[in-house]
Amino acid sequence: MEYKIIIDSCGELTSEMKASGIYTSIPLYITVGERNMVDDETFDQQEFLRAAAATKECPRSSCPSPDQYLESYRGNEKRVYGVTLSANLSGSYNSAMLAKTMMEEQEPDKQVYIFDSRSASVAQTLIGLKIRECEEKGLSFEEVVTEVEAYIEGQNTYFVLEDLETLRKNGRLTGLKMLVASALNIKPVCGATAEGTIFQLGQGRGINKALQKMVQYLTTEVINPTEKVLAISHCNCLERAESVKKMILEKVAVKEVIILDTRGISTMYASDGGIIAVV
Repeated sequence: MEYKIIIDSCGELTSEMKASGIYTSIPLYITVGERNMVDDETFDQQEFLRAAAATKECPRSSCPSPDQYLESYRGNEKRVYGVTLSANLSGSYNSAMLAKTMMEEQEPDKQVYIFDSRSASVAQTLIGLKIRECEEKGLSFEEVVTEVEAYIEGQNTYFVLEDLETLRKNGRLTGLKMLVASALNIKPVCGATAEGTIFQLGQGRGINKALQKMVQYLTTEVINPTEKVLAISHCNCLERAESVKKMILEKVAVKEVIILDTRGISTMYASDGGIIAVV
């Protein structure tokens, strides 16, 4: 293999991506109560959700070390691409960049580039797939970087969660207007800014109304939808994800749809019942 793609574990991988031999997942870590969990193939979503519900303490995450990234860059591949969750939400990007500097000192002939997704979850999935598409078209390293950075600029991320507490307590909602009308079952519709921070688009009375508004935003704002892949991740709510897919496809036609269950970090922040849509 001439290249490989490293994605931190906030990004979900499809079965085909796992089997391809092209993708490597670098785990983040979760602390819930007195338990420490690794966000790798051993992560049990149901076990985590039970543990989180059983403790009053807010779950916490920690990013991979530069040494972990450095080790993942090693190998015979000439080109290495990394995709991390937003640098404004995690230290994963900084760890990956530090490892890049170390690798360039040790193996100056190896080309390494780290993409800041400026998002999370299935946004990273789509970026990983875009990198592979560019490589398979025979683009040069520099051309891949340019095309994928442009793709990231054009991505739109939307999400509706049942509970924003984990995001709030972990300081991920800076600048977001927090709603005090929780007794009224108000659910915010949120998105990612161009800088990779979270902002509120709107709100709905109840999860279904909020999801309908999310679909409205997505289908109104998407450009050239027939050329786009729609990715939906859900936390323990496949039926809800399928419903969102149906609502979107009733309004616009897309190239392809991917639905994935959230990995550990995305599960931690999305909480039970959360939906993330990226196009």
